[in-house]
Amino acid sequence: MGFFDRLGQRIAVADSVVSVGLDPDPDRLPDCVADAELPRWAFNRRVIDATHEHAACYKPNAAFYEDADGWRALEETIAYAHGKDVPVLLDAKRGDIGNTARQYATALELADAITVNPYMGGDSLAPFLQREDGGVFVLCRTSNSGGADLQDLELASGGPLYERVATLAEAWNERGNVGLVVGATNPDELAAIREVVPDLPFLVPGVGAQGGDAEAAVEHGLADGVGLVNSSRGIIFAGEDAGRGAGTDEDAYFGAAEQAARRLKERLNEHRD
Repeated sequence: MGFFDRLGQRIAVADSVVSVGLDPDPDRLPDCVADAELPRWAFNRRVIDATHEHAACYKPNAAFYEDADGWRALEETIAYAHGKDVPVLLDAKRGDIGNTARQYATALELADAITVNPYMGGDSLAPFLQREDGGVFVLCRTSNSGGADLQDLELASGGPLYERVATLAEAWNERGNVGLVVGATNPDELAAIREVVPDLPFLVPGVGAQGGDAEAAVEHGLADGVGLVNSSRGIIFAGEDAGRGAGTDEDAYFGAAEQAARRLKERLNEHRD
């Protein structure tokens, strides 16, 4: 069974399209996990315990794990999420050629899906695309303001670069394992990309701390009911008002994460068919 089939099943079970970003910034971890052997893993485990009923997917960002202890924490995190029957999308934004690309693609032996950067073209993504059971989310129109520097450039053939990326991604979808990363901060662009590729699922970041449009994320982000709307900091650090020092109320801290995930699920479900 391919990734998007499995994701569709998870969406149905959880009645949710929420992707919870697991970005355990060491400078923001509460003291209640500080003494653990792997603080990032201890933090993620508590977040997963609190939020898994509301999560269609977990999305750890590789940048927060790229050291020896971090990779161990990531492996434990993915295994634990799988134990809760929740798929994992590794936000790694990889893209290279030859042996390097093939090595990057081995991450799909650990996670269920991965984000990739198409800037070097189709051959740089081939090792990822060949893994039929793994999902591949291609960066298309990102939610950061600087994305316009390149993504909005008008091509001589007509249309912006991000629309060309969407068209290419559709052509790369021979195995039914390709989606797009399209930010929620510009609903008009989100709608335009959906017109170009009506059948590709989207990963839509930017709804949480970045203030993206939840209604547009659902209306244009889902293909046949399948897609993901991500929030990271807005969920996992929702408990910071409960404190981060020695007196942190652990139940209150992670209870806030549960409440934030549930509220986002309910907010998004208002716009689902």
